Amino acid sequence: MTAASAAFVRPARFSPEEWDARVQLAAAYRIFDHLGWSELIYNHLSLRVPGEEGHLLLNPFGLHYREVTASNLVKVDRDGHIVGHSDWPINPAGFTFHGAIHATRPEAHCVMHVHTTPTLAVCCLDEGLSFTNFYAAQLWGKVAYHDFEGITVHQEEGARILASAGDKPVLLLRNHGPVVIGHTLAQAFSLLWLVQRACEVQIASQGLGALRPIPVPVLEGCVRDSLNFDPRFGAGQDAFAALQRLIDRIDPTYRQ
Repeated sequence: MTAASAAFVRPARFSPEEWDARVQLAAAYRIFDHLGWSELIYNHLSLRVPGEEGHLLLNPFGLHYREVTASNLVKVDRDGHIVGHSDWPINPAGFTFHGAIHATRPEAHCVMHVHTTPTLAVCCLDEGLSFTNFYAAQLWGKVAYHDFEGITVHQEEGARILASAGDKPVLLLRNHGPVVIGHTLAQAFSLLWLVQRACEVQIASQGLGALRPIPVPVLEGCVRDSLNFDPRFGAGQDAFAALQRLIDRIDPTYRQ
């Protein structure tokens, strides 16, 4: 137990497993804010509740990411109904596809969606993500697309988003923003980190001239050798843990 975690006591209404998930997800929201990935009170990161079939955690709609804590995260069922007490609602635009993905894909333990400027800019490009830089190369074969249908508040679009994603862990919502799907929260974060950096480099380089293609065998090798998905290096857990330690030093109140 770290000094930061020891300072906050788990409320009796939460099981140890649920509380650990809540602390991890609240940390993710604070990390996103620290990285500049927040979007006022919008966008969403969701996480399954361990041992509770069909239950997931979402951010309270109305709070900035900097205000999210382990205890104010909202638990909902697969139909979007709030489970237990919450002082806040959830964003219906978030649950539309988060709920569909969690309910249908067994490996979808964590789902993340952002509107960062570089990722949204690439989603607005007709050609989408260009596999021409170090970060994008690690996403070769992992990206799908879904055409823009408007604000995602209509439940029937959730099924279409799911169909567009197929078995890919990264879905670029055209004209909208990326969605990443992870076996763990740390893996989802690693995927989004790669997407963010790939888009940043693409936006920075494409105005300078023709982008240099990477041969397919090299792209395949980059996916195979990526440390972000290698269990020997935590499959993203080490990177997430490092950022969580940073947030603990800045403001550990997400643990309350």
